[in-house]
Amino acid sequence: MAVAKKHTSLYIDAELLADAERLLETSGPTETVNTALREAANLVRRRRFLASPMIELTEEELQQMRHETGPYAKDQ
Repeated sequence: MAVAKKHTSLYIDAELLADAERLLETSGPTETVNTALREAANLVRRRRFLASPMIELTEEELQQMRHETGPYAKDQ
């Protein structure tokens, strides 16, 4: 799977970046920002899911969701 990339310039708070690198266990600004964006998107997805009316999901469907967006996701 091809990954779309965009080159951009950002002004990033150095202390915030260092804190994020430490917490996310990443190295370098690119890896840290990409990981932080992925984590933020996953967090919003989970919050929306929890706020939505619960539908009946099978254990298999829950496992699939975990592997698509969780720590075992293949695209990470």
